[in-house]
Amino acid sequence: MAQVSSGEVKEKEITRLMDILTLDLEQKNILPPQRNALLAELKTHIWTVEDSGPVFTPDGVKTLARHSFDSNSMVTSREASKCLANVLLLGSETRQIEDELLYSRILFLMTYNTTLDFCELFDDYQLAESICSNIARHSKHYSKSGRNDPQPALDTQALSETLKLLFNLSQYYPQHLSNLAKSAPQILKILCRINLSSPILQPPVTYLVNALLNLSVDRDDKPHKDSESNPWFPKPDQYCNIDRFISILDNAVRTYTEEQLETLATPLVTLLRKVFEFAPSHVRPHMQTALLPASSDRSQPLGQSNTLSSRLLRLSASAVAPSLRESVSSLLFELSDKDATSFVRNVGYGFASGFLMTHDLPVPMSATEGWSTGESDITLREKLTNVDGNEVNPVTGQIREVESETPEEEMTEEEKEREAERLFVLFERLKATGVVNVRNPVEEAVREGRFEEVE
Repeated sequence: MAQVSSGEVKEKEITRLMDILTLDLEQKNILPPQRNALLAELKTHIWTVEDSGPVFTPDGVKTLARHSFDSNSMVTSREASKCLANVLLLGSETRQIEDELLYSRILFLMTYNTTLDFCELFDDYQLAESICSNIARHSKHYSKSGRNDPQPALDTQALSETLKLLFNLSQYYPQHLSNLAKSAPQILKILCRINLSSPILQPPVTYLVNALLNLSVDRDDKPHKDSESNPWFPKPDQYCNIDRFISILDNAVRTYTEEQLETLATPLVTLLRKVFEFAPSHVRPHMQTALLPASSDRSQPLGQSNTLSSRLLRLSASAVAPSLRESVSSLLFELSDKDATSFVRNVGYGFASGFLMTHDLPVPMSATEGWSTGESDITLREKLTNVDGNEVNPVTGQIREVESETPEEEMTEEEKEREAERLFVLFERLKATGVVNVRNPVEEAVREGRFEEVE
Protein backbone atom coordinates (compact mmCIF):
# COMPACT_ATOMS: atom_id res chain seq x y z
CA MET A 1 0.00 0.00 0.00
CA ALA A 2 1.42 3.39 -1.00
CA GLN A 3 1.99 5.88 1.78
CA VAL A 4 -0.65 8.64 1.88
CA SER A 5 0.96 12.00 1.18
CA SER A 6 -0.17 15.60 1.39
CA GLY A 7 0.69 19.05 0.14
CA GLU A 8 3.03 19.57 -2.80
CA VAL A 9 4.31 15.99 -2.61
CA LYS A 10 0.77 14.66 -2.98
CA GLU A 11 -0.02 16.87 -5.97
CA LYS A 12 3.23 15.91 -7.74
CA GLU A 13 2.55 12.21 -7.16
CA ILE A 14 -1.02 12.51 -8.49
CA THR A 15 0.29 14.39 -11.53
CA ARG A 16 2.85 11.66 -12.18
CA LEU A 17 0.25 8.89 -11.93
CA MET A 18 -2.26 10.73 -14.14
CA ASP A 19 0.40 11.40 -16.79
CA ILE A 20 1.24 7.68 -16.95
CA LEU A 21 -2.42 6.64 -17.10
CA THR A 22 -3.25 9.23 -19.77
CA LEU A 23 -0.30 8.19 -21.96
CA ASP A 24 -1.31 4.56 -21.52
CA LEU A 25 -4.69 5.27 -23.14
CA GLU A 26 -2.92 6.18 -26.37
CA GLN A 27 0.09 3.85 -26.34
CA LYS A 28 -1.16 0.83 -24.36
CA ASN A 29 2.34 0.49 -22.92
CA ILE A 30 1.47 -0.86 -19.46
CA LEU A 31 0.57 -4.44 -18.54
CA PRO A 32 -2.82 -4.89 -16.80
CA PRO A 33 -1.35 -5.72 -13.34
CA GLN A 34 0.80 -2.57 -13.45
CA ARG A 35 -2.15 -0.46 -14.61
CA ASN A 36 -4.33 -1.81 -11.79
CA ALA A 37 -1.60 -1.09 -9.24
CA LEU A 38 -1.28 2.52 -10.49
CA LEU A 39 -5.03 3.05 -10.17
CA ALA A 40 -5.07 1.52 -6.69
CA GLU A 41 -2.21 3.82 -5.65
CA LEU A 42 -4.00 6.83 -7.14
CA LYS A 43 -7.13 6.01 -5.12
CA THR A 44 -5.19 6.30 -1.87
CA HIS A 45 -4.39 9.93 -2.69
CA ILE A 46 -7.96 10.97 -3.55
CA TRP A 47 -9.29 11.36 -0.01
CA THR A 48 -9.56 15.18 0.06
CA VAL A 49 -9.96 17.86 -2.60
CA GLU A 50 -6.89 19.72 -1.34
CA ASP A 51 -3.79 19.18 -3.48
CA SER A 52 -5.70 16.74 -5.73
CA GLY A 53 -6.21 19.23 -8.56
CA PRO A 54 -5.08 17.03 -11.50
CA VAL A 55 -7.92 14.53 -11.05
CA PHE A 56 -10.57 17.27 -10.85
CA THR A 57 -9.69 18.77 -14.24
CA PRO A 58 -11.72 17.85 -17.37
CA ASP A 59 -8.75 15.87 -18.69
CA GLY A 60 -8.36 14.07 -15.38
CA VAL A 61 -12.03 13.04 -15.25
CA LYS A 62 -11.84 12.01 -18.92
CA THR A 63 -8.82 9.77 -18.28
CA LEU A 64 -10.49 8.04 -15.35
CA ALA A 65 -13.77 7.69 -17.25
CA ARG A 66 -12.03 6.06 -20.22
CA HIS A 67 -10.23 3.55 -17.99
CA SER A 68 -13.53 2.91 -16.24
CA PHE A 69 -15.85 2.52 -19.23
CA ASP A 70 -13.56 1.55 -22.11
CA SER A 71 -11.31 -1.05 -20.46
CA ASN A 72 -11.57 -4.72 -21.40
CA SER A 73 -10.41 -5.69 -17.90
CA MET A 74 -13.03 -5.83 -15.16
CA VAL A 75 -10.34 -5.26 -12.53
CA THR A 76 -9.06 -2.13 -14.30
CA SER A 77 -12.60 -0.87 -14.79
CA ARG A 78 -13.42 -1.41 -11.13
CA GLU A 79 -10.26 0.33 -9.86
CA ALA A 80 -10.81 3.30 -12.20
CA SER A 81 -14.47 3.50 -11.13
CA LYS A 82 -13.41 3.70 -7.47
CA CYS A 83 -11.15 6.65 -8.31
CA LEU A 84 -13.92 8.28 -10.32
CA ALA A 85 -16.41 7.75 -7.52
CA ASN A 86 -14.09 9.52 -5.07
CA VAL A 87 -13.71 12.42 -7.46
CA LEU A 88 -17.48 12.75 -7.86
CA LEU A 89 -18.06 12.44 -4.12
CA LEU A 90 -15.46 15.06 -3.14
CA GLY A 91 -16.00 17.55 -5.94
CA SER A 92 -19.42 18.82 -4.90
CA GLU A 93 -19.18 21.93 -7.10
CA THR A 94 -18.47 19.92 -10.23
CA ARG A 95 -20.42 16.78 -9.36
CA GLN A 96 -23.62 17.84 -11.15
CA ILE A 97 -21.86 18.73 -14.41
CA GLU A 98 -19.77 15.56 -14.27
CA ASP A 99 -22.90 13.49 -13.68
CA GLU A 100 -24.45 15.09 -16.72
CA LEU A 101 -21.40 14.40 -18.86
CA LEU A 102 -21.10 10.75 -17.83
CA TYR A 103 -24.79 9.85 -17.89
CA SER A 104 -25.45 11.67 -21.16
CA ARG A 105 -22.47 9.93 -22.72
CA ILE A 106 -23.62 6.51 -21.51
CA LEU A 107 -27.20 7.05 -22.73
CA PHE A 108 -25.94 8.40 -26.05
CA LEU A 109 -23.86 5.26 -26.63
CA MET A 110 -26.83 3.11 -25.66
CA THR A 111 -28.89 4.58 -28.52
CA TYR A 112 -26.71 2.44 -30.82
CA ASN A 113 -26.87 -1.34 -31.18
CA THR A 114 -28.70 -2.05 -27.91
CA THR A 115 -32.15 -3.32 -27.02
CA LEU A 116 -32.75 -0.60 -24.43
CA ASP A 117 -36.23 0.88 -24.79
CA PHE A 118 -35.96 4.57 -23.95
CA CYS A 119 -39.76 4.90 -23.79
CA GLU A 120 -39.65 3.72 -20.18
CA LEU A 121 -37.06 6.39 -19.38
CA PHE A 122 -39.28 9.00 -21.02
CA ASP A 123 -42.48 7.86 -19.30
CA ASP A 124 -41.29 6.85 -15.84
CA TYR A 125 -38.03 8.73 -15.27
CA GLN A 126 -38.65 12.13 -16.94
CA LEU A 127 -35.76 11.79 -19.40
CA ALA A 128 -36.94 14.66 -21.63
CA GLU A 129 -37.44 16.93 -18.63
CA SER A 130 -33.94 16.14 -17.34
CA ILE A 131 -32.39 16.95 -20.72
CA CYS A 132 -34.28 20.24 -20.94
CA SER A 133 -33.28 21.10 -17.38
CA ASN A 134 -29.59 20.50 -18.09
CA ILE A 135 -29.68 22.66 -21.22
CA ALA A 136 -31.54 25.40 -19.34
CA ARG A 137 -28.83 25.36 -16.66
CA HIS A 138 -26.14 25.80 -19.32
CA SER A 139 -28.07 28.66 -20.95
CA LYS A 140 -27.87 30.72 -17.74
CA HIS A 141 -24.15 31.21 -18.37
CA TYR A 142 -24.85 33.27 -21.50
CA SER A 143 -25.89 36.89 -21.03
CA LYS A 144 -27.51 39.38 -23.41
CA SER A 145 -24.48 41.67 -23.23
CA GLY A 146 -22.46 39.23 -25.31
CA ARG A 147 -19.58 39.53 -22.85
CA ASN A 148 -19.53 35.85 -22.04
CA ASP A 149 -16.36 34.41 -20.61
CA PRO A 150 -15.29 31.08 -22.12
CA GLN A 151 -17.00 28.24 -20.27
CA PRO A 152 -14.90 25.62 -18.47
CA ALA A 153 -14.00 22.73 -20.73
CA LEU A 154 -15.97 20.32 -18.56
CA ASP A 155 -19.15 22.41 -18.98
CA THR A 156 -18.68 22.50 -22.74
CA GLN A 157 -18.11 18.76 -22.89
CA ALA A 158 -21.21 18.08 -20.78
CA LEU A 159 -23.33 20.36 -22.97
CA SER A 160 -22.02 18.64 -26.11
CA GLU A 161 -22.87 15.18 -24.75
CA THR A 162 -26.38 16.30 -23.81
CA LEU A 163 -26.96 17.82 -27.25
CA LYS A 164 -25.75 14.64 -28.97
CA LEU A 165 -28.15 12.60 -26.84
CA LEU A 166 -30.98 15.01 -27.63
CA PHE A 167 -30.40 14.70 -31.37
CA ASN A 168 -30.39 10.90 -31.33
CA LEU A 169 -33.50 10.71 -29.17
CA SER A 170 -35.35 13.18 -31.40
CA GLN A 171 -34.36 11.02 -34.37
CA TYR A 172 -35.30 7.63 -32.93
CA TYR A 173 -38.23 8.60 -30.68
CA PRO A 174 -40.26 11.20 -32.62
CA GLN A 175 -43.30 10.46 -30.43
CA HIS A 176 -41.52 12.33 -27.63
CA LEU A 177 -40.54 15.36 -29.72
CA SER A 178 -43.12 17.64 -28.08
CA ASN A 179 -41.32 17.33 -24.74
CA LEU A 180 -37.82 17.50 -26.20
CA ALA A 181 -38.79 20.61 -28.22
CA LYS A 182 -39.16 22.55 -24.98
CA SER A 183 -35.37 22.88 -25.03
CA ALA A 184 -35.40 24.85 -28.31
CA PRO A 185 -35.59 28.35 -26.75
CA GLN A 186 -32.53 27.63 -24.57
CA ILE A 187 -30.55 26.08 -27.43
CA LEU A 188 -31.31 29.11 -29.60
CA LYS A 189 -30.28 31.40 -26.75
CA ILE A 190 -26.93 29.65 -26.35
CA LEU A 191 -26.25 29.61 -30.09
CA CYS A 192 -26.98 33.34 -30.41
CA ARG A 193 -24.87 34.36 -27.43
CA ILE A 194 -21.96 31.94 -27.39
CA ASN A 195 -18.53 33.30 -28.30
CA LEU A 196 -17.70 31.73 -31.65
CA SER A 197 -14.28 30.14 -32.06
CA SER A 198 -12.17 29.79 -35.18
CA PRO A 199 -12.70 27.68 -37.17
CA ILE A 200 -16.37 28.29 -36.53
CA LEU A 201 -17.99 24.89 -37.08
CA GLN A 202 -16.74 22.97 -34.06
CA PRO A 203 -18.35 21.73 -30.84
CA PRO A 204 -20.54 22.86 -29.25
CA VAL A 205 -21.74 24.98 -32.20
CA THR A 206 -22.11 21.97 -34.50
CA TYR A 207 -24.06 20.08 -31.82
CA LEU A 208 -26.31 23.10 -31.17
CA VAL A 209 -27.19 23.22 -34.87
CA ASN A 210 -27.77 19.46 -35.09
CA ALA A 211 -29.97 19.48 -31.99
CA LEU A 212 -32.31 22.01 -33.61
CA LEU A 213 -32.83 19.99 -36.79
CA ASN A 214 -35.61 17.74 -35.50
CA LEU A 215 -37.23 20.19 -33.11
CA SER A 216 -40.44 21.72 -34.41
CA VAL A 217 -40.43 25.33 -35.58
CA ASP A 218 -43.45 27.27 -34.36
CA ARG A 219 -45.59 28.38 -37.28
CA ASP A 220 -46.47 31.99 -37.92
CA ASP A 221 -50.10 31.46 -36.93
CA LYS A 222 -49.36 29.59 -33.70
CA PRO A 223 -50.80 31.52 -30.74
CA HIS A 224 -48.47 32.64 -27.95
CA LYS A 225 -49.14 34.03 -24.54
CA ASP A 226 -48.97 37.79 -24.26
CA SER A 227 -45.79 37.51 -22.20
CA GLU A 228 -44.10 35.23 -24.72
CA SER A 229 -42.92 35.44 -28.29
CA ASN A 230 -42.09 32.76 -30.81
CA PRO A 231 -38.61 31.54 -29.69
CA TRP A 232 -37.50 31.08 -33.29
CA PHE A 233 -38.54 34.63 -34.24
CA PRO A 234 -38.49 36.41 -30.85
CA LYS A 235 -39.56 39.95 -30.10
CA PRO A 236 -38.26 42.57 -30.37
CA ASP A 237 -35.67 41.25 -32.86
CA GLN A 238 -37.36 38.58 -34.95
CA TYR A 239 -34.31 38.24 -37.20
CA CYS A 240 -31.71 37.51 -34.50
CA ASN A 241 -31.67 33.71 -34.87
CA ILE A 242 -31.80 33.82 -38.67
CA ASP A 243 -29.00 36.38 -38.83
CA ARG A 244 -26.91 34.21 -36.51
CA PHE A 245 -27.41 31.12 -38.72
CA ILE A 246 -26.52 33.10 -41.84
CA SER A 247 -23.49 34.70 -40.20
CA ILE A 248 -22.13 31.28 -39.19
CA LEU A 249 -22.73 29.97 -42.72
CA ASP A 250 -21.03 32.99 -44.29
CA ASN A 251 -17.98 32.51 -42.10
CA ALA A 252 -17.90 28.77 -42.78
CA VAL A 253 -18.01 28.96 -46.59
CA ARG A 254 -15.09 31.38 -46.50
CA THR A 255 -13.04 29.18 -44.17
CA TYR A 256 -13.47 25.53 -45.13
CA THR A 257 -12.84 23.56 -48.30
CA GLU A 258 -15.79 22.09 -50.20
CA GLU A 259 -14.89 18.61 -48.92
CA GLN A 260 -15.00 19.85 -45.32
CA LEU A 261 -18.24 21.76 -45.89
CA GLU A 262 -19.88 18.57 -47.15
CA THR A 263 -19.92 17.23 -43.60
CA LEU A 264 -19.84 20.39 -41.52
CA ALA A 265 -22.19 22.81 -43.29
CA THR A 266 -24.93 20.57 -44.68
CA PRO A 267 -26.86 20.47 -41.35
CA LEU A 268 -26.76 24.28 -41.12
CA VAL A 269 -28.12 24.67 -44.67
CA THR A 270 -30.83 22.12 -43.83
CA LEU A 271 -31.73 24.15 -40.73
CA LEU A 272 -32.07 27.32 -42.83
CA ARG A 273 -34.41 25.47 -45.21
CA LYS A 274 -36.53 24.33 -42.29
CA VAL A 275 -36.72 27.79 -40.74
CA PHE A 276 -37.66 29.39 -44.06
CA GLU A 277 -40.50 26.91 -44.52
CA PHE A 278 -42.17 28.01 -41.28
CA ALA A 279 -40.99 31.64 -41.16
CA PRO A 280 -43.59 34.40 -40.80
CA SER A 281 -44.50 36.18 -44.03
CA HIS A 282 -42.57 39.32 -43.03
CA VAL A 283 -39.43 37.32 -42.16
CA ARG A 284 -39.15 35.36 -45.43
CA PRO A 285 -38.11 38.41 -47.55
CA HIS A 286 -35.32 39.07 -45.06
CA MET A 287 -33.90 35.60 -45.71
CA GLN A 288 -34.33 35.95 -49.47
CA THR A 289 -32.44 39.24 -49.45
CA ALA A 290 -29.60 37.77 -47.39
CA LEU A 291 -29.14 34.55 -49.39
CA LEU A 292 -30.17 35.21 -53.00
CA PRO A 293 -28.02 37.20 -55.46
CA ALA A 294 -28.40 40.98 -55.20
CA SER A 295 -28.38 43.49 -58.06
CA SER A 296 -24.74 44.26 -57.27
CA ASP A 297 -23.86 40.61 -58.02
CA ARG A 298 -25.13 41.02 -61.58
CA SER A 299 -22.36 43.30 -62.77
CA GLN A 300 -20.71 40.02 -63.75
CA PRO A 301 -22.04 36.50 -64.35
CA LEU A 302 -23.66 35.17 -61.21
CA GLY A 303 -21.42 33.07 -58.98
CA GLN A 304 -18.21 34.95 -59.74
CA SER A 305 -18.12 37.47 -56.87
CA ASN A 306 -17.09 36.81 -53.27
CA THR A 307 -20.50 37.40 -51.69
CA LEU A 308 -22.29 34.69 -49.72
CA SER A 309 -24.85 34.21 -52.49
CA SER A 310 -22.10 33.68 -55.08
CA ARG A 311 -20.31 31.19 -52.87
CA LEU A 312 -23.58 29.32 -52.39
CA LEU A 313 -24.09 29.22 -56.15
CA ARG A 314 -20.65 27.71 -56.62
CA LEU A 315 -21.41 25.12 -53.94
CA SER A 316 -24.65 24.27 -55.77
CA ALA A 317 -22.47 22.97 -58.60
CA SER A 318 -19.77 21.32 -56.49
CA ALA A 319 -18.45 18.02 -57.81
CA VAL A 320 -16.97 16.94 -54.47
CA ALA A 321 -19.82 17.75 -52.06
CA PRO A 322 -22.96 16.01 -53.39
CA SER A 323 -25.03 16.27 -50.20
CA LEU A 324 -24.21 19.94 -49.72
CA ARG A 325 -24.78 20.59 -53.44
CA GLU A 326 -28.29 19.14 -53.20
CA SER A 327 -29.08 20.96 -49.97
CA VAL A 328 -27.87 24.35 -51.24
CA SER A 329 -29.73 23.94 -54.54
CA SER A 330 -32.89 23.03 -52.63
CA LEU A 331 -32.47 26.06 -50.37
CA LEU A 332 -32.14 28.43 -53.34
CA PHE A 333 -35.16 26.82 -55.03
CA GLU A 334 -37.25 27.17 -51.86
CA LEU A 335 -36.12 30.78 -51.45
CA SER A 336 -37.54 31.24 -54.95
CA ASP A 337 -40.94 30.08 -53.62
CA LYS A 338 -40.47 26.69 -55.32
CA ASP A 339 -41.25 28.32 -58.65
CA ALA A 340 -39.05 27.26 -61.59
CA THR A 341 -39.34 30.61 -63.37
CA SER A 342 -38.42 32.59 -60.25
CA PHE A 343 -35.58 30.14 -59.61
CA VAL A 344 -34.08 30.72 -63.07
CA ARG A 345 -34.60 34.46 -62.66
CA ASN A 346 -32.82 34.48 -59.29
CA VAL A 347 -29.80 32.26 -60.01
CA GLY A 348 -29.56 32.07 -63.80
CA TYR A 349 -30.36 29.13 -66.07
CA GLY A 350 -26.77 27.88 -65.85
CA PHE A 351 -27.10 27.11 -62.13
CA ALA A 352 -30.80 26.24 -62.15
CA SER A 353 -30.99 23.79 -65.07
CA GLY A 354 -29.30 20.79 -63.43
CA PHE A 355 -31.48 20.93 -60.31
CA LEU A 356 -34.68 21.35 -62.32
CA MET A 357 -33.90 18.43 -64.61
CA THR A 358 -32.89 15.99 -61.87
CA HIS A 359 -36.07 16.79 -59.94
CA ASP A 360 -38.25 16.46 -63.01
CA LEU A 361 -39.34 20.09 -62.81
CA PRO A 362 -40.35 22.00 -65.97
CA VAL A 363 -37.61 24.24 -67.32
CA PRO A 364 -38.90 27.61 -68.58
CA MET A 365 -38.17 27.35 -72.32
CA SER A 366 -37.98 31.11 -72.73
CA ALA A 367 -34.83 31.03 -70.62
CA THR A 368 -32.91 29.55 -73.54
CA GLU A 369 -34.93 30.63 -76.58
CA GLY A 370 -33.74 33.65 -78.47
CA TRP A 371 -37.25 34.63 -79.49
CA SER A 372 -40.87 34.10 -78.40
CA THR A 373 -44.08 34.00 -80.37
CA GLY A 374 -47.07 33.87 -78.03
CA GLU A 375 -48.14 36.59 -75.62
CA SER A 376 -47.63 34.27 -72.64
CA ASP A 377 -44.10 33.50 -73.87
CA ILE A 378 -43.32 37.20 -74.06
CA THR A 379 -44.62 37.74 -70.52
CA LEU A 380 -42.54 34.82 -69.24
CA ARG A 381 -39.43 36.07 -71.01
CA GLU A 382 -39.88 39.53 -69.53
CA LYS A 383 -40.13 37.97 -66.08
CA LEU A 384 -36.92 36.03 -66.67
CA THR A 385 -34.90 38.83 -68.22
CA ASN A 386 -35.94 41.85 -66.15
CA VAL A 387 -34.56 42.14 -62.62
CA ASP A 388 -34.94 45.36 -60.66
CA GLY A 389 -35.58 47.26 -63.88
CA ASN A 390 -32.48 45.88 -65.61
CA GLU A 391 -32.45 43.48 -68.53
CA VAL A 392 -30.37 40.44 -67.65
CA ASN A 393 -29.01 37.46 -69.50
CA PRO A 394 -31.27 34.60 -68.34
CA VAL A 395 -28.45 32.05 -68.63
CA THR A 396 -25.69 33.88 -66.73
CA GLY A 397 -27.82 36.34 -64.74
CA GLN A 398 -25.56 39.24 -65.75
CA ILE A 399 -26.99 42.65 -66.63
CA ARG A 400 -27.09 42.92 -70.44
CA GLU A 401 -25.74 46.44 -70.74
CA VAL A 402 -22.52 45.60 -68.90
CA GLU A 403 -21.87 42.33 -70.76
CA SER A 404 -19.96 44.04 -73.57
CA GLU A 405 -18.10 46.20 -71.05
CA THR A 406 -16.78 43.19 -69.20
CA PRO A 407 -13.34 42.33 -70.62
CA GLU A 408 -12.94 38.73 -71.77
CA GLU A 409 -10.10 37.63 -69.52
CA GLU A 410 -8.46 34.27 -69.98
CA MET A 411 -9.53 31.79 -67.31
CA THR A 412 -7.02 30.80 -64.67
CA GLU A 413 -6.20 27.14 -64.16
CA GLU A 414 -8.30 27.11 -60.99
CA GLU A 415 -11.26 28.62 -62.86
CA LYS A 416 -10.89 26.07 -65.66
CA GLU A 417 -10.85 23.25 -63.14
CA ARG A 418 -13.94 24.60 -61.38
CA GLU A 419 -15.78 25.00 -64.68
CA ALA A 420 -14.88 21.45 -65.67
CA GLU A 421 -16.24 20.20 -62.34
CA ARG A 422 -19.44 22.18 -62.84
CA LEU A 423 -19.94 20.79 -66.34
CA PHE A 424 -19.28 17.29 -65.06
CA VAL A 425 -22.01 17.69 -62.43
CA LEU A 426 -24.49 19.12 -64.94
CA PHE A 427 -23.96 16.25 -67.38
CA GLU A 428 -24.25 13.66 -64.61
CA ARG A 429 -27.52 15.24 -63.52
CA LEU A 430 -28.76 15.16 -67.11
CA LYS A 431 -27.84 11.48 -67.46
CA ALA A 432 -29.62 10.68 -64.20
CA THR A 433 -32.92 11.96 -65.56
CA GLY A 434 -33.01 9.15 -68.13
CA VAL A 435 -34.60 11.53 -70.61
CA VAL A 436 -31.61 11.50 -72.93
CA ASN A 437 -28.58 9.26 -73.26
CA VAL A 438 -25.75 11.76 -73.23
CA ARG A 439 -22.04 11.09 -72.85
CA ASN A 440 -20.27 13.32 -70.34
CA PRO A 441 -17.53 15.21 -72.29
CA VAL A 442 -15.39 15.54 -69.16
CA GLU A 443 -15.56 11.81 -68.55
CA GLU A 444 -14.80 11.20 -72.23
CA ALA A 445 -11.78 13.50 -72.08
CA VAL A 446 -10.41 11.61 -69.07
CA ARG A 447 -10.93 8.29 -70.85
CA GLU A 448 -9.07 9.52 -73.93
CA GLY A 449 -6.15 10.86 -71.86
CA ARG A 450 -6.74 14.50 -72.71
CA PHE A 451 -6.44 15.48 -69.03
CA GLU A 452 -2.94 15.78 -67.65
CA GLU A 453 -2.52 15.04 -63.95
CA VAL A 454 -0.72 17.90 -62.21
CA GLU A 455 1.22 17.15 -59.03
